[in-house]
Amino acid sequence: MIGELSPIDRAKFVAAKRAADLVEDGMRVGLGTGSTAVWLVRCLGEMVREQGLKFRGVPTSTRTAELAREVGIEVISLDEARWLDLTIDGADEFDGEQNLIKGGGGALLQEKIVATASDQMVVIADVGKEVEALGTFPLPVEVIPFGWQTTQALIEEMLVSMDVLGRQSSLRMNGIAPYMTDEGNHILDLHLGRIGNPRQMALTLNQIPGIVENGLFIDICDIVVIGYGDGRVELRDINEGTVEHDRLELDENENLFSDLAD
Repeated sequence: MIGELSPIDRAKFVAAKRAADLVEDGMRVGLGTGSTAVWLVRCLGEMVREQGLKFRGVPTSTRTAELAREVGIEVISLDEARWLDLTIDGADEFDGEQNLIKGGGGALLQEKIVATASDQMVVIADVGKEVEALGTFPLPVEVIPFGWQTTQALIEEMLVSMDVLGRQSSLRMNGIAPYMTDEGNHILDLHLGRIGNPRQMALTLNQIPGIVENGLFIDICDIVVIGYGDGRVELRDINEGTVEHDRLELDENENLFSDLAD
């Protein structure tokens, strides 16, 4: 029940529910990966079943694809869609210019491809994800397994000339084995503390051999939907320069998705 949700989960839920209202019949929609995106997929599945919403979803990970099919969303590939009307995804951090760090869920490569193949990217997040400067959350960098330690050394050498607080990096693990992305790559998490120039960082990282993509999403997000634990929602449209405020009335006794995992 909604009354049993933590404030953070309530905030994620209301942001996802508000963003789901942006999806219209006939759209091709990118579906993000991560805990907040799970709420979104569930909300959209409910709209498909109960309101007859008809759209096609392009998932950004195998686990999102599985969940989307489970809740009744028609799933197609990006090659089938070719171009998307909208992508809705979460973020690990966002700043005042709506630049993002993404990749905490390990799907940053597919997420960036899908987001940039869309007319609009909408980010859903709880208010705690907003920061003055990106970098508190470790920056994910997807690297090919071959020579990953050399790639790591090149990254740490490059960071000496960057405006950051820290220069440590670590290989993301899945138990005792390296974490593997859907594309069979590894992820290095960069513990930077603060990124003084995210645009420069993103461009410089992708010039290093062995790096597939980085988790900095610069000038990609069009709208951010921010949820609060009390049901308030704020929608910021960076292109229109507008800020909308709303409040979702929550039935504290309403049963939510019983099998939803954060």
